[in-house]
Amino acid sequence: MRRTSFLSLVLAAVLCGTLWMTPAGSRELPSFVDLVAQNGPSVVNISSKQAPEMGPGPDLMVPELPQDSPLQDFFRHFFGEEGELPDDTLQSRSLGSGFILSADGDVLTNAHVVEGAEEIVVRTSDGRELLATVVGKDQRSDIALLKVAAEGLPAVRIGSSTELKVGEWVLAIGSPFGFESSATAGIVSAMGRSLPSESYVSFIQTDVAINPGNSGGPLFNLAGEVIGVNSQIYSRTGGFMGLSFAIPIDVAMDVVNQLRSKGRVSRGWLGVLIQDVTRELAEGFGMPQAVGALVAQTLPGSPAEAAHLQAGDIIVSFNGREILSSSALPPMVGTAPVGERATLQIIRGGQTLTIVVEIGELPEEDALAGSESEPPLATPANRFALAVRELTPQQREQLGLTASEGVLVERVHPGPAERSGLRAGDIILMVDHQPVADVAQFDRIIEAIPSGRSVAVLVQRDAGRMFHAIRVP
Repeated sequence: MRRTSFLSLVLAAVLCGTLWMTPAGSRELPSFVDLVAQNGPSVVNISSKQAPEMGPGPDLMVPELPQDSPLQDFFRHFFGEEGELPDDTLQSRSLGSGFILSADGDVLTNAHVVEGAEEIVVRTSDGRELLATVVGKDQRSDIALLKVAAEGLPAVRIGSSTELKVGEWVLAIGSPFGFESSATAGIVSAMGRSLPSESYVSFIQTDVAINPGNSGGPLFNLAGEVIGVNSQIYSRTGGFMGLSFAIPIDVAMDVVNQLRSKGRVSRGWLGVLIQDVTRELAEGFGMPQAVGALVAQTLPGSPAEAAHLQAGDIIVSFNGREILSSSALPPMVGTAPVGERATLQIIRGGQTLTIVVEIGELPEEDALAGSESEPPLATPANRFALAVRELTPQQREQLGLTASEGVLVERVHPGPAERSGLRAGDIILMVDHQPVADVAQFDRIIEAIPSGRSVAVLVQRDAGRMFHAIRVP
């Protein structure tokens, strides 16, 4: 009797525990049913037609056949009368996604979805196909604003990405591989993610399944607000591998508002070429931590030059916002209003300074030119295990250097310079915070460096400049 009562109590406890745990567990996993039902009609499928690229390809020869050969019709079908492609193959279609911003027909998508399009068709969830025109697009942020002739369209609710937290649930709706109105969910994996090919967008990283065709579609929070525009994935196979990236909606809407008002996008500009501060460079600059954006070059006529920023300065904050890596600086500068003053905190020569700079407007194209030519004989290899020689006046003029700037790396031997990434053809402009005017000065500088110490070496290569850390043996 006692045994039965004990088993009954254990069973009752297990059941009660299960019942108690189930509601709590279910609250941790949200339902997306209502969110999809309410916002699905605001998401559109976008197809575009482009003229195919008729670049170099394999040589396709149409054989010469007798006029009465039964194969004549076969080759005419595929190659036309004179070997040209028939008219119905002159255009290809690409698929993407987008979402409705306004009831009167504003549609947002990625710029790459409509790149080179001769015709853009927006297909709504109720089956309508509407021809769209491009109001404007911005390649740097990969945002395009389209317009369709329609009224009463269901528009999305725009949220804000500034308060988004890592771990929040998010939902994507789009047309992966052309499968319209597909919904996928996940969480925010990281914020402020920088990609190598993108300088002016700090992406939202998620683990939401995104595939080709999702580009340009919305990313929703649980409140049903758009907080991002799905744009890119990281993949080694071409398909989803757990890493997807969305443009923050605040960035996208800033672009949209500028495209609406003036048809183009203006961004803030400092006019500096920057790089990360590595552990070795931090040691060379006497910094306890590898943080900030290291200025490798200030461009002529730029706001940075006017504010007297110098190569070797390390920008550690912009308008009070800390800069942990160089990739954090361009989005901050890009969103700064043109013409306004910004406060930079920099480290120069081991001292912390404050510099005020007036933000300029980012030019459409920045081009620097380099050149090559045969200079005089090189010096023997030195402590860096490289041979350098003087630049000719013609080379200095072509490279935009003064008569007292730089030496040319002629040969790099196995050793410290090779390990740091220097190579023949580089121009050494500065060593250990000291400008290099000629070969004799270069030799004096490196001979005076204590053994075992890392020093920062400023190098010009092609159109850009970069610091390398070299440890003196």
